[in-house]
Amino acid sequence: MRTSSQAESLRVLVVDDDVANLRSVEKILHREGLEVVAVDSGSEAARIMREGHISVLLTDLMMPGVDGMELLRIAGNSSSHTAVILMTAYGTVETAVAAMKEGAYDFVTKPLRRAEVVRAVERARERANLRVENARLLRELERAGRSGQLVGSSPLMRQVLDMVQRVATARATVLLQGESGTGKEVIARALHRLSERKGNFIAVNCAAIPENLLESELFGHERGAFTGAVARRDGRFHLAHAGTLLLDEIGDLPLPLQGKLLRVLQESEVERVGGSGPESVDVRVVAATNRNLQEEVQAGRFRQDLFYRLNVIAIELPALRERGDDIPRLANHFMRRFSASNQKEIQRIDVDAMEALCAWSWPGNVRELENVIERAVVLARGAEITSEDLPANITGAEGDQRIMHIPVGTPLEEIERLALIETLRMTGGDKRRAANLLGVAVRTIYRKLDGLDRQDDTGGQSS
Repeated sequence: MRTSSQAESLRVLVVDDDVANLRSVEKILHREGLEVVAVDSGSEAARIMREGHISVLLTDLMMPGVDGMELLRIAGNSSSHTAVILMTAYGTVETAVAAMKEGAYDFVTKPLRRAEVVRAVERARERANLRVENARLLRELERAGRSGQLVGSSPLMRQVLDMVQRVATARATVLLQGESGTGKEVIARALHRLSERKGNFIAVNCAAIPENLLESELFGHERGAFTGAVARRDGRFHLAHAGTLLLDEIGDLPLPLQGKLLRVLQESEVERVGGSGPESVDVRVVAATNRNLQEEVQAGRFRQDLFYRLNVIAIELPALRERGDDIPRLANHFMRRFSASNQKEIQRIDVDAMEALCAWSWPGNVRELENVIERAVVLARGAEITSEDLPANITGAEGDQRIMHIPVGTPLEEIERLALIETLRMTGGDKRRAANLLGVAVRTIYRKLDGLDRQDDTGGQSS
């Protein structure tokens, strides 16, 4: 028997043109302590679904007028997260199975058995509650920063969202692992927002800052501590006091600084470069990496004690190719977002374009998909995105992406620029992969990109 609080959280709509069966199901669910609305027509059910929140819809599949399939479509287009269970005769089980592929949660066969109905509704209740909670968390993620990257309902993403919710209020360090572009910073921002910590969220990319400046960036410095230190400066740990510090690309942290970071994590104290003593800080540290830190430990490039300190709570972010079912949802999400920001009225992605998107391996993950959809929105001529609006490598209209054609006499500086840009394009923006392919350090990639940005800012003239 359900408690009153459980009953209030669940509203079941039962629909069947067979009045005897309708009353039987209504009685079964009432005995379970559930709030039940029972109607004998699909059109009346559609009206109720549009007007009020329904957690579970238990509907006959074959009805005159508005049938179970139409109600399933209405539920899918609503924002109420209704879980749909179909009631069907044995002769239409195949149709019910097909309906499940369209989004139905479950089906039960007639003649109905009480235990089967109760079990199906209970599972659907849990599913509906999970979808509502995931939707709430996704709204938090939308407000947390780069919105949309975690849109999805695949099992892997539900596990990530569940873990974020469970550990957000803890003070323990979190290690985010996953390929570039999977949304690690989004998760870090969500952890901060959901933690209700009052301080700032501060992010630092350990690979993007020159090694000789990184210690000062993290821990601050005193005036005169080194050449150019003309004033006392707070480090990122100071700026994140009472808040959250994201140490991105933690695998690139130099070994000498790893020991100093370990001490900060153990003692909650930092010492400025050139300082005379430690200062207390209250910081929740989230570390992120696309490297396998255990392999880095075995290779002697990462301290084992620091790894254990960072790896208190580990969250693995799946690559987009591992959750292909989310690609259409993500693509449509980005389409709507960029349509609005570009003041265009694009309403859909056509079938061929969506098939190409789903078939692509997405080496740059969600970030690559986001960039591709933004490009497509800008290029689209009508109300829909077509294959013509997608990059040639995704549609298969381009040859081997590993070959560059450079005219004889091209300046070396231009060749280097083209090689960098094309390699980053091929890797979906993954700077580590690009560095490996080009045979340079990751910091070199960042330095070259900074140089390109300065050239753009000065109209192509170097300073």
